[in-house]
Amino acid sequence: MSGALPIERVIPPGAARRRLRGRDPLLAGCVVVIAALVLMALLAPLIAPHDPDASDILAANEGSSLSHPLGTDSVGRDILSRIIHGARLSLLGPALVVVAATVGGVAVALVTAWRGGRVDTVASRVLDILFAFPGLIFAILAVAMFGTGLVAPVIALSIAYLPYIARVIRSAAIRERALPYVEACQVAGMSPLRICWRHLLPNLLPYVAVQAAVSFGYALVDLSALSYLGLGVQPPSAEWGRMVADGQAAILNGNPEASLYAGMAIVVTVLAFNLLADRLVRRTAQ
Repeated sequence: MSGALPIERVIPPGAARRRLRGRDPLLAGCVVVIAALVLMALLAPLIAPHDPDASDILAANEGSSLSHPLGTDSVGRDILSRIIHGARLSLLGPALVVVAATVGGVAVALVTAWRGGRVDTVASRVLDILFAFPGLIFAILAVAMFGTGLVAPVIALSIAYLPYIARVIRSAAIRERALPYVEACQVAGMSPLRICWRHLLPNLLPYVAVQAAVSFGYALVDLSALSYLGLGVQPPSAEWGRMVADGQAAILNGNPEASLYAGMAIVVTVLAFNLLADRLVRRTAQ
C-alpha cells in the first residue's frame, strides 16, 4: 500500500522502556544518591576541604572538628577529603568493569540469539568455561601476573562478569527474537544488524540496566576487597577499600574513623545500586 507507514514507525521502538516510567520514590532516591556520588567524584578538587595526601603527624587521629569534620587518619590526613577524592577511583573501576562487561555481554547475547544453532552452542560452552572462574580469584591471578594497580583487576573482572550479563540478556533476546515484529522487519527487507540495533536492543534495555546496576555493586565490592588486600590501588592514592585497610590498625587504639567512614561509603554505594536494580526488576516485570 502506497500510504502505509514505514516498518520503523509501525513497530514502536523501545516499547519495553515505557515500563520504567512512572513515579517511584525509592527509585528516585537511589538515582539521587548515585548522582550525588558521581558529582562528588567529579567535583572532588573543588569541594574537598584539604589535600587528600597532605599528612600532619602532629594532627594524627584527631576527632571531628571544624577543620576536619570527619577527623584525621593515623598520619594526619583529612578523612573527609580522602573520602571525597576516593570516590573517583572507587567509582571509576566498577564503571569500567560494567561498561566493558555489558558491551561484550550484550554483543554476545545478540549474536547468539540471532544466529542460534552451532554459534549459540559454541558461545554457550565458552560462557560455561568462564563461569568456572570466580571473579575475585580471576582478578587475583591477573594481579599476580601483571602487577598491582587498577588496570589488571578491571580487565579480569570485566571478563569474569561478561558471561553473567550475556546469559541473562541472551534469554531475553531469544524471547524477543521470536516475536512477530521481527519477522515483519525481515519481510520488509531490513538487515539483521538494523533489526538488532533499532528494535531488539531498545527493547532489551531494561534488562541491560538491571544487570549493569547489579554488576556495579559486585564490582565495587571486589575491587575494594583487592585494594584492602593490597592488590589493587596502592597508597598513597585515596580509595575506599585502601582506606579501610589503612585505618585498620587505628581501630585497636580507639580511632575507627578512617575505616568506618570508608566502609560506610562502600555500603551506601552498593546499597543504592542494589536497590536501584531491585526497583528496575519490579518495574520491568510489570
